[in-house]
Formats: sequence, C-alpha cells, structure tokens
Amino acid sequence: MYDIIRNYIPVNEQEIRDKAIMLQLAREPRINREDPGHFTVSGIVLNHQRDQFLFVYHNIYDSWSWMGGHLDGNPDPKEVILKEIREESGLQKVEFISDDIISLEILTVAGHIKRGRYVSGHLHYNITYLLEADSDEPLKIKPDENSGVKWFPLEMMTSVSNEKWFNEHIYNKLYDFIKKNLKDG
Repeated sequence: MYDIIRNYIPVNEQEIRDKAIMLQLAREPRINREDPGHFTVSGIVLNHQRDQFLFVYHNIYDSWSWMGGHLDGNPDPKEVILKEIREESGLQKVEFISDDIISLEILTVAGHIKRGRYVSGHLHYNITYLLEADSDEPLKIKPDENSGVKWFPLEMMTSVSNEKWFNEHIYNKLYDFIKKNLKDG
C-alpha cells in the first residue's frame, strides 16, 4: 500500500495533505497505533464507450455512490476492488483502465448501523481505481449493502449522489480526471 500511495501524484491541496497522512499511516504497523480508521479502496466503473458510469444505492448512506470496501489486511487493493464490484453490482467481467490509482482521499464516515450492529464514526484512508465493464452485462443488488445498481450518463457523475460534499469534492475531481484523460475513449 505504501508504494501505491507514494507513487501517486496529487492533483490538489486536499490530496497533497491526505497523501502525507496516508503515507505515515501506511508506514506504521496498525497494531502499534491507535487509529479510528481503515484503508479502503473504491472504484469508478465506466462502460466500454466511456459515456456512462455505474453507481450503487448504498443503504447505509441512503445515496447513490461508487463501490468499494475495506482492505482488511489484504495487500492487493486491486484484488479487493474487483471482489467488491462483483459483490455489489453483479458484474463479473470488470477490467482496469489503468493499473494506477486516480485519486486518494481521507473520508469521514458517520456512526451507523450495519448488519444490526452499531459502527462508530471513523475514517477511510481511500484510494480509487478506474475500471470498465460491459453495460449490457446483468446487474444485481446486494441487499445487505445496496438497494439499487444503475448506469448513469457520465455528465451526471457530480449530481446523482445525495452527499453534497462527495459531489463537490470527490466525484467532481473524478469526473474532471475522466474528461481530461479519456477524451478519446
């Protein structure tokens, strides 16, 4: 994880500051520190034409959002995001557009109920990959996590979430990256 974060070139002040913190945390064994956070990985999935993106309606956040999950000690975030996307969307044929991450951020997670148990508020030290899949492949929800899986036009990436901060600071950044780097896609 350390090298993935170290090799990433930040695109704004938020990423510069978050990268410094994430590098320090990735360097230290978790067992030797008190930290209310988890390393996580998220993915933005585009269709092959790269004019649509796939979001799920997360039950906990009551909002459309990207897919992802905790690394839980797995040293391969690419393996984790593929597993999470398959579980959360039903997609089976998902490929990375790039081997490099396209974003990193420290995200706050409010306390919530998950699978009948309270989870205290915490942080997600998150990295994001860009992937693609066939928009004709069947989708299915994962009822214990989401209640919808849907392709949206790419231009809606910054407006489908109910989470204003995510739209303005995360999805807007990712949309700009996609438009800048995949113009011909």
